[in-house]
Amino acid sequence: MRSLLRATSGAARWLRRPARGVFWLLCLGVLLAGCSREPELPYFAPGTRVLAFGDSLTFGTGAQTDQSYPARVAEATGWDLRNAGVPGELAEDGLVRLQSLLQAESPALVLLCHGGNNLLRGQSEELIRSQLAGMIELAQAQGTQVVLLGVPKPTLLVRTAGFYADLADEYGLVYLPDAIADALSDPALKSDQIHPNAAGYAAIADQLVALLRDSGAL
Repeated sequence: MRSLLRATSGAARWLRRPARGVFWLLCLGVLLAGCSREPELPYFAPGTRVLAFGDSLTFGTGAQTDQSYPARVAEATGWDLRNAGVPGELAEDGLVRLQSLLQAESPALVLLCHGGNNLLRGQSEELIRSQLAGMIELAQAQGTQVVLLGVPKPTLLVRTAGFYADLADEYGLVYLPDAIADALSDPALKSDQIHPNAAGYAAIADQLVALLRDSGAL
């Protein structure tokens, strides 16, 4: 009888072990899901003040003013969106300009697309990254949300510079990695080697609006 009880107890322990393992696997899955969760944005109602900040890619060089990606995003969202793109601007100059714009405009959201002219000049990626980090920190210090757009390197194969993804990870930003690179990889979507055309800006805006919707901003 005692042997039977020991056998039964041992079998019960054996049965509990797989269940315990399944439990901890489920716990690990929940933790991993939490760690990989994508950044989110608060909802921004129509009329919200938004700043699209950058250089010629934001300005819309290669298309009409109302065909830039900020103009198309404004039309799709109903936001009070200011196009603050300055063609030819370097990131170091943009860092100074952004500080005064944040103070004057107090936007709820900044769409940040900068650094392309620095890449064209072959400047150090670490230097460009630090200047963009300064822009992000200025905005976040004011309580402004930031969405980052990746900009490609001027190479034969159009690929977004890797430090944009690093910045997005470091600062927990909603990030649009390849919309500009995609447009500049398609001859039908670009006006020259470094600027989209109207159709290219429309494609960028479509991807950006979809990202904003997925992140909760719309």
